Amino acid sequence: MDSREIVLRTVKFSGPDRVAGSMPPPYWHDFSQAGYRLRGFSREWHDVGGGRQEYVDEWGNTWARVDAHSKGEVARGVIEADLDEVHTVPLPDLANPRHFDFVREVFGDPDNDRFRVGGLPGFPFNIARKMRRLDQFLMDLLLEPDKSSVLLKRLEDLLAGVIVQYALAGADAIMFPEDWGTQLDLMVNPKTWREMFKPGFVRLCSVAHEHGLCVFMHSCGKITKIIPDLIEAGIDVLQFDQPRLHGIDVLARFHGQVTFWCPVDIQATLPTRDAAKIEADAEAMIARLGGADGGFIAGYYNGNEALGLDPRWQDVACRAFTRYGRYR
Repeated sequence: MDSREIVLRTVKFSGPDRVAGSMPPPYWHDFSQAGYRLRGFSREWHDVGGGRQEYVDEWGNTWARVDAHSKGEVARGVIEADLDEVHTVPLPDLANPRHFDFVREVFGDPDNDRFRVGGLPGFPFNIARKMRRLDQFLMDLLLEPDKSSVLLKRLEDLLAGVIVQYALAGADAIMFPEDWGTQLDLMVNPKTWREMFKPGFVRLCSVAHEHGLCVFMHSCGKITKIIPDLIEAGIDVLQFDQPRLHGIDVLARFHGQVTFWCPVDIQATLPTRDAAKIEADAEAMIARLGGADGGFIAGYYNGNEALGLDPRWQDVACRAFTRYGRYR
């Protein structure tokens, strides 16, 4: 089996030869990831004084950071001052086929035998919460639900077009980041999530599936309460960096319904620098979330520096994934 088939069999629960993975050399990486490139736009940080850097993104939001290693955060949203602008604020032309030349080149390479994943900037929440800023948008959901829905629907329409372009460019899946949880619970009431966001998830997953694409979702935080909803909506793969936040045994209850893509837990286990615990977590995830029928992808957290970790601790995890991940 080549990498593409191994991932497909993992996601479809149809018996891969080994655990799928996204690990650095000398281990295996089964994914080819590419994203649209907006012509005439680049994300370049500019010094604005006092050790602070800023840039304006394609949506019109101003990002800032004081740590050159961080991704920064939105300091000023493009519609932060007036929610009435949800009707008129210009949206970037993301679904223009011209922006997918690079994607077609990468995914069309006949020597590329990896599983092809096209990147989205998020589903509507991840975009809207930047355009309004997170704190304000969470209040909008309760105080101005109708106006919030207008913005979410406009973003949903845009993303549906982007998904189609990825399918035409040869992708096997689309992947989006959308952090829905704190370390304790879902960021909003589950009822609010189901009313305001689940219909959009259902629609966008349906568009992807109708065009032969799987749907991968990254989310940080404890979103355990809506995992059944995400499965019902059509999410095929959940990428969690903190599987122990949910509980490996809890995630195992969903085996056969959704695939989990996880490194060894980046907060509960890797920072212990305990090789035995790290290996045990890797073995447990393969045994309980995956196995010979599929359902688990071995991950690697590309931020050892941010965690203050020597890479050798994740190497312990990679060796364990390799040891226990040979199914045939």
